[in-house]
Amino acid sequence: MVMQFSAADREKVSAAIAAAEANTDGEIVTIATPISDSYHDVALHWAVLVMILVLAWAAWRPTALQWWYLHIAGGWYPDPSLGELLTFLMILAVGKFLVALLLLTWMPLRLLLTPAATKHRRVRRRALAVFQAAAAGRTGDRTGVLIYLSLAERRAEIIGDEAIHKFADEHTWGEAMAAMIEHLREGRPGDGICAAVERVGSVLAEHFPKTAGNPNEIPDKLILL
Repeated sequence: MVMQFSAADREKVSAAIAAAEANTDGEIVTIATPISDSYHDVALHWAVLVMILVLAWAAWRPTALQWWYLHIAGGWYPDPSLGELLTFLMILAVGKFLVALLLLTWMPLRLLLTPAATKHRRVRRRALAVFQAAAAGRTGDRTGVLIYLSLAERRAEIIGDEAIHKFADEHTWGEAMAAMIEHLREGRPGDGICAAVERVGSVLAEHFPKTAGNPNEIPDKLILL
């Protein structure tokens, strides 16, 4: 199922951010993207593996390679020379490589064959890059928090600015992540982000309660990349 954000989702997220920031000097940035990486290298690695398996098969069963050569040639030719067999093997290996690469242009298959750890690293890396561009240092007290959602990988990251590091660790945002994932599993990304915003806002309100005159430094909206 492909998850998407409707206009109603965007309005709900904006309202959730405004409500959360009403009780804190912190700023919450929400960003969603269809995918965090192209994973071209993953496709290449699988295609190379297919080519290596063809070579391994030929080394293991050279008679099978010769049988296929004669079968394709039509069986009317004498036994092939070593050079002819090697040429046939090269064509076969490269052909399998290209077919695998072509199949892996289909992104759902490429994502299916991408290790979970690789997805986690790529989403985290993209989230950090987006955080530096969209939230880091944009608040006077360094109290910005990014909620980043990558839809294709079904992964999310919550990253805090400099002042947040004094009290936040990997467990601080656990409740917010759990609430968001629960909605994502049901195909409701808008509700998931709203749930995460509410819980992040509660944490920020505890450590950075609202003070008079604190401006709204970052727009209260869902950014779609």
